[in-house]
Amino acid sequence: MQRKIICAASIVALGTCFAYAQTKAIALRCGALFDGSGDTLRKNVVIVVEGDKIKALASSAPSGAETIDLSRETCLPGLIDTHTHVLLQGDITAADYDEQLLKQSPEYRTILATVNARRALEYGFTSIRDVETEGAGYADVDVKKAIDSGIIPGPRMQVATRALDVTGAYPLQGYAPDVIVPHGVQVVDGADNARQAVREQISHGADWIKVYSDRSYRVREDGVLDDIPTFTMDELRAIVDEAHRERHKVASHAMALNGVHNSVEAGVDSIEHGNYIAEQDLKTMAARGVYYVPTIFVGEYVAQGRAAEGAPVWVKMIQIHEDTFKRAMKAGVKIAFGTDAGGFDWKVNPAKEFSSMVKFGMTPAQAIRSASVTAAELLGMKDLLGTVEAGKLADIVAVPGDPLADVTLMEKVDFVMKGGVAQKTGKP
Repeated sequence: MQRKIICAASIVALGTCFAYAQTKAIALRCGALFDGSGDTLRKNVVIVVEGDKIKALASSAPSGAETIDLSRETCLPGLIDTHTHVLLQGDITAADYDEQLLKQSPEYRTILATVNARRALEYGFTSIRDVETEGAGYADVDVKKAIDSGIIPGPRMQVATRALDVTGAYPLQGYAPDVIVPHGVQVVDGADNARQAVREQISHGADWIKVYSDRSYRVREDGVLDDIPTFTMDELRAIVDEAHRERHKVASHAMALNGVHNSVEAGVDSIEHGNYIAEQDLKTMAARGVYYVPTIFVGEYVAQGRAAEGAPVWVKMIQIHEDTFKRAMKAGVKIAFGTDAGGFDWKVNPAKEFSSMVKFGMTPAQAIRSASVTAAELLGMKDLLGTVEAGKLADIVAVPGDPLADVTLMEKVDFVMKGGVAQKTGKP
């Protein structure tokens, strides 16, 4: 490919270079294309890229264009993960979480986050929504800024900074009363304090406001996943009202009955996890366009470890989650792809979520659309992302085969282009 390679000496030593696309047209010769607008593949399509955008879809490469041969690949829109934590390295148990907050400085965690961001991009995720730093302050804003400035490779990011919860509801917990420990969230109590926290976070670069709306899960005799809600309705409504007043959206960690209901009633924009959602709340979500980000794989990943630590409810939650997912599909709720990467080790490919979604009832095409067009809508970027069509950003990935026949191929992305620049051109 015709491109200019600029490598600082120190970066060369690490084997990393940054590629800057030239204005010369690039033609991606795709054996098949899943463009995101439908549920089928188009055969033998050439994607013509100029600058950072898609210029056209054609049957042949234009004269003078630099051609990249993907004739044995299926090309797809760049993937979007709407629930990540680049500042986390996995937290199956409380000890895993506590060690990161107590023994790792925010600076060290930010260094690790830059590695995670690069991993996300190489997995094929050209955009992510990172839903809080878990005790690392506003470090996600700096990671986003470094990516946008071309200092480090990574996906384009929307960030939620510190997240909000109430006193006594979020780790670190269980230490002696006179021992001052950090918390993974910004602790707020009362509607006025909640509004102030929203203003503070937005002023420091938050794109989204994240709230933790429930805790302490248990399965009732009737099979309903119950919980203890965190915020009062006055507090939660104040958060949503303030965020929306400032034209920002709210993502709610809500896993069970009351947390989901309160969040939906307060007017949040997305429900994160949603292991159990009551039928009436599903209807309200569908009617109001509230997105559901189910993060299935992480629940399976942490269940046995947490059960061994004395919380067997996490194993029971898997089946409850599957039932909720199927009911959400039937109710017409918009389901966006999100993995909770960081809740599991970043060395594990987050694209495993595709198989989890298919196992729970989606077709491969539906699962892929959840990570492209639907996710782009959730991020408010549907005019730029989510489908492969002229005028949109040239975010394109490719896999070796037909992912509609075998969705596990989404874990084998071997070509990644972000904004017209090829970021990965080898095998996964």
